[in-house]
Amino acid sequence: MRYAPCAMCYALCYKMKIAVDAMGGDYAPKSVIEGALMAKTELPSGVEIVLVGNESVIESVSDDLGINLSKITIIHASEVIEMEDSPTKALSQKFDSSISVGFRLLKSKKVDAFCGLGNTGAMHIGAMFSVKSVEGIIRPALASFMPKEQGKWGVVIDVGANADCKPDVLQQFAELGSIYANCMFNIDNPKVGLLNLGEEEQKGTLLTQAAYQLIKINKNINFVGNIEGRDMFNNKADVIVCDGFTGNVILKMAESIHQILKNRDLLDPFFERFNYELVGGSPILGVKGDVVIGHGISSPLATKNMILLAKKMIDSNINKKIRRAFKGSPLSFRKRRL
Repeated sequence: MRYAPCAMCYALCYKMKIAVDAMGGDYAPKSVIEGALMAKTELPSGVEIVLVGNESVIESVSDDLGINLSKITIIHASEVIEMEDSPTKALSQKFDSSISVGFRLLKSKKVDAFCGLGNTGAMHIGAMFSVKSVEGIIRPALASFMPKEQGKWGVVIDVGANADCKPDVLQQFAELGSIYANCMFNIDNPKVGLLNLGEEEQKGTLLTQAAYQLIKINKNINFVGNIEGRDMFNNKADVIVCDGFTGNVILKMAESIHQILKNRDLLDPFFERFNYELVGGSPILGVKGDVVIGHGISSPLATKNMILLAKKMIDSNINKKIRRAFKGSPLSFRKRRL
């Protein structure tokens, strides 16, 4: 006879480490420290938060705020990749930056996830060249949540990692988005729509027309065809696929709508869900590790939710599911032959 583990046994066995770049973002390290402490109060006791950054600066700011960091681990990194730095150059020259150290921790499996609010390019390139892409993935993508009118959530992919795409890349985004929607929202067989300027199959650019043909024959994708901008918030599709340029414009526009309505005291519960702070960040899907990128302007609330998102991704085993889905893809075979 099998017995379910008691709550105390579960708490003792549950172990997880989430690293956060303490020096990234417009309000670092203050906002990161406060957000980490907020997250700590909501996480199981077995989840350890690791702040990566200049230890003396982190401790000095904590002292000024009257914050006790005894429940938070600090790993020292002497350098910072600034927002204006060239991502590739900074990663090669600032070996002891908080982003570089964070990715080394993730690659060596000393932490289970890495989150950052700093230089988005450095986070993306660091993920690709440190923990590296999943075998079979052409280009990792950034995914984001999109609120639905009926109270549910959908997924938009890509939202900024790949401004220019090819048809086979969009097809992979459709698969990645489907796995993400299933893992994060428990949506069985998510409906996938290709964002376009019309519903008809022949509509759109050369890119979307070619991508349509690839997606519709992929048996791993529940493709519902083209969708228009007016369908972003209804239930026509659970996953919306587009290039990173288009997705980023949509995401930033949605965030600006929330701010405009808030400034005019016109918010209702639906538009409250446009608030980026509630989501916390966007994961990089398709790399060999759980990586979440947050806004540079993130508040402590946004930082907290970024950490909670990372925890949910680890719990869902999404990384293993992506690896399993793309194992044996044509690109994987090409890599093995090379």
